[in-house]
Amino acid sequence: MAQSAPNSGAFPSAQSPVKFPVWSLVAFCLAFGVMYVPTFTTLAHTTWATDEQGHGPLILAACAWLLWGMRNDLFGQPAKPALVPGFLLLAIGLTMYVVGRSQGVIEFEASSLLLVLVACLLLVQGFAAVRRAWFPFLFLLFMVPLPGAFVQALTLPLKSAVSMVAEQVLYWAGYPIGRTGVILTIGPYQLLVADACSGLNSLFTLEALGLLYMNIMSYKSKTRNVILAVGIVPISFVANVTRVIILVLITYYLGDEVGQGFAHEFAGLVLFSVALVLTYGLDRLLAARFDDMGGARDGR
Repeated sequence: MAQSAPNSGAFPSAQSPVKFPVWSLVAFCLAFGVMYVPTFTTLAHTTWATDEQGHGPLILAACAWLLWGMRNDLFGQPAKPALVPGFLLLAIGLTMYVVGRSQGVIEFEASSLLLVLVACLLLVQGFAAVRRAWFPFLFLLFMVPLPGAFVQALTLPLKSAVSMVAEQVLYWAGYPIGRTGVILTIGPYQLLVADACSGLNSLFTLEALGLLYMNIMSYKSKTRNVILAVGIVPISFVANVTRVIILVLITYYLGDEVGQGFAHEFAGLVLFSVALVLTYGLDRLLAARFDDMGGARDGR
């Protein structure tokens, strides 16, 4: 009979279920709910309600799923609590939460969630458990809203680059198109390339999806994973250029009303479809090399 491979973290283990003390589990859930349900409510009415960062709830759900699947690996080993680092990190996380909540700095408030979770795991199990749970904690960073200053600093250069490439592609295709800054003129229509078309937020969403994909696939080659993660950056750019080109062509052939209506939302679906196809294609190209060099999947 073939032996089952050991569980390495992303999925539930075949070991016997870990038994948690009911009182401690209830206390943690109550404390966590009292602190962060208001935070999630604020995010749901602000950041998560936007097209740019609406992926937040999915990131949170994926992290919860990953941590639940790792519960036996995290709590099935002898506990070695790291009290000093744990309490120090907990103090920093609670301070960030209080400052963020009282001053309306949602970035601090949301970031504190990660610190509090890591601190609690340090206090209960120690550094070994935190090392095993490194990916869900890293993945949780994509839930944190991007700072406004950071977004503003990168949005305009990205919009300009997307506009320039879209103009050149359509010009080479023979369309009567011109560009002034981030405004594209085609025929009688003028289109402003909006912030959402810069690709910054879609880049973070696609990068998060790519990391989750690599974790699920469990590739052994670090080089392969790095290439795939870095490759998502130009893939995101190409997908956003494709989105802008589609919107320009729809407006040119069907009019401005159609281009700003349902077609605008449809172009967003096209963006992610193009990005996912290109990501899968890159993965298959990497498979042709790395699968023969010991870079195929782990047994899980």
